[in-house]
Amino acid sequence: MKATTIAVSAAVAVICAAILVLLTDIEVTVTRWWSCGPLATTTEVQSRMCQQER
Repeated sequence: MKATTIAVSAAVAVICAAILVLLTDIEVTVTRWWSCGPLATTTEVQSRMCQQER
């Protein structure tokens, strides 16, 4: 394989990894908002996950 092919493959792998991390962060944020936000029950707001957020 040529050096340029390896470099392009590495760049694509890094971009895919960055997208995966970004989507995971967004998912965690949305889950916390949903579980601890304005629609949450009192029990959910008092849960360990919601207490760690504060």
